[in-house]
Amino acid sequence: MVQKMVRAVVVAVTNQKRLAIVFYGLSLSLQAAVLPEDRADALYHSYDGGGVEVTGPSVLVRKGFGENVSVSANYYVDSISSASIDVVTTASRYSEERTEHSVGIDYLHADTIMSLGMTRSTENDYEANTTSFNLTQEVFGNMTTVSMGYSIGSDTVGKRDDASFSKDVKRHHFRVGLSQIMTKNTLLGLSFETISDEGYLNNPYRSVRYIDSGSAIGYSYESEVYPRTRTSNAAALRGLYYLPYRASLHAEYRAFQDSWGIAANHIQLGYTHPYQSDWIFDLKYRLYSQTRADFYSDLFAFSQAQNFLARDKELSTFDSSTISLGVSYEITPDWSLIDRASINFKYDRIVFDYKDFRDLSQSGAVGSEPLYNFSADVIQLYFSAWY
Repeated sequence: MVQKMVRAVVVAVTNQKRLAIVFYGLSLSLQAAVLPEDRADALYHSYDGGGVEVTGPSVLVRKGFGENVSVSANYYVDSISSASIDVVTTASRYSEERTEHSVGIDYLHADTIMSLGMTRSTENDYEANTTSFNLTQEVFGNMTTVSMGYSIGSDTVGKRDDASFSKDVKRHHFRVGLSQIMTKNTLLGLSFETISDEGYLNNPYRSVRYIDSGSAIGYSYESEVYPRTRTSNAAALRGLYYLPYRASLHAEYRAFQDSWGIAANHIQLGYTHPYQSDWIFDLKYRLYSQTRADFYSDLFAFSQAQNFLARDKELSTFDSSTISLGVSYEITPDWSLIDRASINFKYDRIVFDYKDFRDLSQSGAVGSEPLYNFSADVIQLYFSAWY
């Protein structure tokens, strides 16, 4: 289950899978009604931070058939070794692996692209199956792109060393987007999405702590209890401005709010700079902040203090900042099967600062231990080939 959160960090360069929303509906492409090119990608990713290490490969292949159909397949692996703050204070270090398979098909008709995708991921204590449908339509002389999508997910939560433990989660994800060419140099996009989850939504391994005068350390633990439903809404505004020398500036603002009381804001600024004909450099800065869930507390006053209990640091009040550096080099190999290729490298440095989650690995009076913070390094190295 930990891989699900960490993979979101690796791929989306954010600390929380649920709040780092990928806005499928928003496209800043000048030619939305064009099928993706035939290509293959091979990726190696690495995440190291907060006592968690994640590494693994990913392979994506896309192929068109005629002028109207494009299919894709992806294989992704996460190998994780965890000694996070949650693990070292309540359990022991562990290692496991998650694999993900996905297939997709895109169909082009006039100025409309219809996409259908299916994803399945498995690990020793979690199984997830998702089916997605997306529709993209160009209107007003191809100056405006409207998109919408829907995904349905069915997950099964398990528990290590307990074969009888099995809980279900159902997910529904609705999204709409609008992008507009404002001038020959400016693109703007707006998107909105709603996610509805129902079922077993907490982690079966995580505990909350409460004051216990009878304990030698002054507190004891009990299992978390989450609501069985959660609805979240997110909106994003993005802009892209092309500079005269082929470079570009881009910005993004996202706002998030859910039925658990969490409110989050995300701001990102970026600059892309080409050099000569085959180099591209990217620089981004991202700032994220969120408030805590209504039922979160680092230390409860007594056992079963309320109906719902959580001490997951991802539901606490915290900020994070990310600096991203990327470089891409395009080559034209003298190979009959490959038209062109690129070698790409991306590095992200993420700093997390928790406002009401305390580091129990450090000494201090009960409820006054040092606040927790850590940094993470994310590396992505991948090779792309067009054929």
